[in-house]
Amino acid sequence: MIKNDLFLRALKGETVERPPVWMMRQAGRYLPEFMEIKAKYDFFTRCQTPELASEITVQPIRRYGMDAAILFSDILVIPQAMNIEVQMKPNFGPYLPNPIRSQKDVDNVIVPDVKEALNYVYEAIKATKEKLNDDIPLIGFAGSPWTILCYCVQGQGSKNFDKAKEFCFTNPIAAHGLLQKITDTTIAYLKEKVKAGCNAVQVFDSWGGMLSPVDYQEFSWQYIQQIIDALKDDAPVIAFGKGCWFALDTMAKSGASALGIDWTCSAKNARYLTGGNITLQGNFDPTRLFSPPAEIKKMVTQMINDFGKDKYIVNLGHGILPNIPLENAKAFIDAVKEYKAE
Repeated sequence: MIKNDLFLRALKGETVERPPVWMMRQAGRYLPEFMEIKAKYDFFTRCQTPELASEITVQPIRRYGMDAAILFSDILVIPQAMNIEVQMKPNFGPYLPNPIRSQKDVDNVIVPDVKEALNYVYEAIKATKEKLNDDIPLIGFAGSPWTILCYCVQGQGSKNFDKAKEFCFTNPIAAHGLLQKITDTTIAYLKEKVKAGCNAVQVFDSWGGMLSPVDYQEFSWQYIQQIIDALKDDAPVIAFGKGCWFALDTMAKSGASALGIDWTCSAKNARYLTGGNITLQGNFDPTRLFSPPAEIKKMVTQMINDFGKDKYIVNLGHGILPNIPLENAKAFIDAVKEYKAE
């Protein structure tokens, strides 16, 4: 039994004394203790070494006491397992030296045995669960198939993922073939994560907002729906599409336990578009964590009042930024813990 089950209760839509809180990318780059590990080990060594990944996962919990931990990993471990080379270049980000640009390239992509190819992730989950000692739940995650495709085709990060979109629109059969392979791998991967001990999973569609509403349904959402259908009986699923407010009504009917909301969509609109019945998570602008701590606390309280304390998980609208002051992150978490319903 999880001692602090606020997060899991909020996912079920139960009445809570206050909403739970965690932060996307909370395990990482804004923490000095993380930077010490980063100075010694390269990025994928951190991901692939269970002791390091589990230590990084629990660092923010020790410091701030969030209501859920999220496993330190990366969405690009999936293409790595699928026979696609992925490098993480310092001061550049992900780099894929052989991007996928043709049907032949797609044919060379494998759907791996995830138990073997990604065993280090499941070992990290087990190590993390020991450290957490059932105090709080552990979240596992994956990128959406569309977001993974963006990197695989573009070959690196991008402001508009033009090459990825061009590939989808000029070679849709190959694109859907790749998306399905990523989806099948992701489903198997997340199922194993749940078996290893994750209490919930989140699908990050970071680049969903790059697509028009019609293209979003074709190239992104239908694959996320497959993942939700396959996972929802095993564990609660949170679907987060950045910039995808236009799909919230569809997402709300998906069987997901919660939907992530970014900061461009107000609480009122998010509740309206989702029909008011599903748990929502978000949506504090990460850059707003540069505001003074007293102001952060006021804004967080207002945000909770706007969403309502039930069927709500306090979070940022995207990942925490690297140079956020530690006391500001603390103000964000503390504001939620000190919340009293009016």
